[in-house]
Amino acid sequence: MKGSDTLFVEQIKILIKDDEIYYVADVPENNKPVYFKFTEVTEIGFVCENPEHDFPKKIAYEYKDKTLKASISGNGKAMDYYFKHQ
Repeated sequence: MKGSDTLFVEQIKILIKDDEIYYVADVPENNKPVYFKFTEVTEIGFVCENPEHDFPKKIAYEYKDKTLKASISGNGKAMDYYFKHQ
């Protein structure tokens, strides 16, 4: 926390490993980066999944109407984050 703002740090990258595409999330809470395999790619977004991870198990990004929607879900929970392009 910084004042009333919550600070969160996450490093992400997209890479190819063993002829598969992965979204890799590196957060301080995990001992090592978590790999999410690309399972769907469309003209406006993509979906990545790792059913073995505790949470999230699924990450989805969608860009339309100048807004990027990032969704994380798994274990009956879901959260959406919106980033508006000015």
